[in-house]
Amino acid sequence: MNNSKEGLRIYFSKKRSALAPEIQDNHSLAIANQCLKLPIWEFEYFHLFLPIASKAEVDTTLILTLLQGRDKQVVLPKTLGSNILEHILLTDGTKIIENRWGISEPESGIKIAPELLEVVFVPLLSYDKKGNRVGYGKGFYDTFLKNCKRDVVKIGLSFFDPVDHIKGIREEDVQLDYCVTPRKIQSF
Repeated sequence: MNNSKEGLRIYFSKKRSALAPEIQDNHSLAIANQCLKLPIWEFEYFHLFLPIASKAEVDTTLILTLLQGRDKQVVLPKTLGSNILEHILLTDGTKIIENRWGISEPESGIKIAPELLEVVFVPLLSYDKKGNRVGYGKGFYDTFLKNCKRDVVKIGLSFFDPVDHIKGIREEDVQLDYCVTPRKIQSF
């Protein structure tokens, strides 16, 4: 396996897509159950990405149900141009649409400043034993996370275990605090 960011993107995209839908569902449920063990439940503002089904992402709607069941404030990303995310508070009136890239996101709503967020669930394709991650390569989350407060809790979600290391980590790449898999929680 090529441990460059691009090599890992290709390898884990294929590996994730090769999982049968029922395995993806079972793994997503196990990940949601593992999230209950994280030391995050005293916080109020949670940023959660919605899954992209075509990319076989972890089904975060299960985590959304947990957050709503505990009366947490859930904030969803909305993509803007130039690799920028806007952050919209999820309310009963929030209309979710699919954007031109097939990503489900709020059409509009109450904007929340990144500095208010306490926990961010971060999408990824791969990660290493130090908490570095490989995303889709557009820089949306690295840019966004730099605007959050220093102690925001960053949590990756993955069907797979970490690789030993990722080649090409840059100074602007933001490390995770945790990564949750179906079998365990990795802490960095």
